Amino acid sequence: APDSLMQALEDLDYLAALDNHGNLSEFGVIMSEFPLDPQLSKSLLAACEFECVDEMLTIAAMVTAPSCFLPAPPGTEEIARSRWRRFCHPAGDHLTLLNIFNAFRAAPASPTDPGDSEKWCRDYFLSRSALSVAEVIRAELLGIMKRIELPVSAPALGSEENLLSIQKALLSGLGMHIARDVDGSGNYLMLTHKQVAQLHPSSCYYSTRRVPEWVLFHEFSVSEGNSIRVVSEISPHLFAELVPQYYFSNLPPSESKDFLQGVITHLAPAPGTKEEQK
Repeated sequence: APDSLMQALEDLDYLAALDNHGNLSEFGVIMSEFPLDPQLSKSLLAACEFECVDEMLTIAAMVTAPSCFLPAPPGTEEIARSRWRRFCHPAGDHLTLLNIFNAFRAAPASPTDPGDSEKWCRDYFLSRSALSVAEVIRAELLGIMKRIELPVSAPALGSEENLLSIQKALLSGLGMHIARDVDGSGNYLMLTHKQVAQLHPSSCYYSTRRVPEWVLFHEFSVSEGNSIRVVSEISPHLFAELVPQYYFSNLPPSESKDFLQGVITHLAPAPGTKEEQK
């Protein structure tokens, strides 16, 4: 459909994947090396700049693989939620998925099969097959990065600086997937097309009943009750700092856009001498 094609080209343009003639830019050529959605490719490349490649490799693999959460049998829903809460990260679902993957890798093995973590996965209502797929995807992405000689930073999860770097890398690629809670009750207005959605039940915010105001989400699903999946809290100031101005100017009018415009204006450098401006 022409509309879909134009939207795809716009998205690639926002990600700096196209040049002025509509061809792949040098950056776009590197993005195309990865078998990922363009937004994730951009986030992974941005992680090279922000030195959080190890963490972004895992996050990209986890959101690309099937969902790792198993449906809880009837009567065990609350037990499953309490087990999942052990992995919850205050920053949101992307870091929660990172915690789950790291815990899976460190899971105790069976005495008869050192590679078996099936029981651990059953205990935490997690899919071993999905987590194994994520392992394979992560290894493939790491291999591509080494092949094209991109820098791979060491893991640094736990520090505030690393958390901020991960948020910046995510925003660099998923900056078009921003929503704001407009009434304090979990009704999120997506800035791009002003549609309202709710958190998916698999979100860590859903289980902890905390409703952040501004969020970044991985995908929007109409088939699952207009829900946004894989959601992380984001600072509007960080969004205003990283969003391309031409993308922001094309957002439809809304109260949220007006708020962000105020943030952008506040962040703008004060007028100086002509030499300073130069």
